[in-house]
Amino acid sequence: MESVEDRSIILGKYILENKSTVRACAKVFNISKSTVHKDVTERLEKYNPQLYKLVKEVLDINKKERHIRGGIATKNKYMYKSVSK
Repeated sequence: MESVEDRSIILGKYILENKSTVRACAKVFNISKSTVHKDVTERLEKYNPQLYKLVKEVLDINKKERHIRGGIATKNKYMYKSVSK
C-alpha cells in the first residue's frame, strides 16, 4: 500500500490529467470522496505545491460548473422517468 504522500500525488495527477471531479476520482480509486478531497486540498499542498496549484484550478472550475451538471442530471432523470412509463 502506498503512503499518504504518494496517494495524494497520484490522486492529484489523475484529477489534473482527466479534469476529473473528486467524486469521479474517488470512484476510480475505490476510496471515499472525503479522503480524495483531504488528500488533494490539504496534504498535496504540503507534499507538492506546484501540482496542488494546478489541481486547485481544476477543482475551482468543477465547483463553478457544479450547478450546471446538477441541472443536467435532474433533467435526464425526469426525461428517463417519462420515457420508461
